[in-house]
Amino acid sequence: MADLPATMNVVELREFGGPEVQYLAARPMIAPRAGEVLIRVTAAGVNGPDLVQRRGHYPPPKGASDLLGLEVSGEIVALGEGTRGWQPGDRVCALTNGGGYAEYVAVRGDHCLPIPDGVNETDAAGLPETFFTVWSNVFLDQTIPEGGNFLVHGGSGGIGSTAIQLGAAMGLNVFTTVDSPEAAEFATKLGARRTINYLTEDFVPICREAGGMDVILDIIGGDYVARNVKAARHDARIVQLAFNLGSKVEIDLMPVMLKRLTYTGSTLRSRPDDFKARVAQSLRDNVWPLFAAGNLTPVTHATLPLSDAAEAHRMMESARHHGKILLTTKN
Repeated sequence: MADLPATMNVVELREFGGPEVQYLAARPMIAPRAGEVLIRVTAAGVNGPDLVQRRGHYPPPKGASDLLGLEVSGEIVALGEGTRGWQPGDRVCALTNGGGYAEYVAVRGDHCLPIPDGVNETDAAGLPETFFTVWSNVFLDQTIPEGGNFLVHGGSGGIGSTAIQLGAAMGLNVFTTVDSPEAAEFATKLGARRTINYLTEDFVPICREAGGMDVILDIIGGDYVARNVKAARHDARIVQLAFNLGSKVEIDLMPVMLKRLTYTGSTLRSRPDDFKARVAQSLRDNVWPLFAAGNLTPVTHATLPLSDAAEAHRMMESARHHGKILLTTKN
């Protein structure tokens, strides 16, 4: 810790509200606790939960940093007591419980992953949150029929682009909803078998004509909840990760029973640390080699300096981005 500065730049919130409540500030340097590593941040990913926390509706877990930022990439510069598996100088990307919008962040060592082969360090900041989320909800400990049908809603965003790539890499027929020809082209290049422009097409009959979906990944909610049930085939799983159109809905549960559907979902941040460590190891074993093989690639829409966090949030809220938005500590 002797060679580290006494203070670090961070992005703080003046209050809860719009993107403009974020501002650059200085805080004292932090130290890693037992089992943690201290990372000099190269870049941090911007994610939907950051926006929700900024508005005051997603408080950090007890003991976590109050700063936004759920994923980073960078260089390990110090180890907490008892931390194993890493050394100062290692280049990693990591899932955090907060604190990523800063020049330094302390993270559990078992929530870190090496930068995948063939991925540059900045782009790697956009991997942990969506890959941990999609892998743990869709693939970990699950059996999906070989060549099964996988519907991904919101195919051009961070979760969507990750889910399309993972689904295609796992041999699934990926269907995805998009809102423009540009987004359709983007999703097709990532591996989507069929893109559905939800402004002009109804995904339900398209999915039913294909025999129904084995897995549906939804971030929309609202009336999509009941429509997903119609689009699912028997014994399918519907995974809910967000509710952009609202979480309070009215639904007929009879088809859920008749089709033997599994309706599930989760928020990653509140999961136990040991579970996240297990996901990290599973990703390292099963997914990270796919980057070197060319089956997966990071998808970065834009990279902005940390001081432009407000603009990054505006870009995120516009929903016009294709892939991840990153904040870099280098202006």
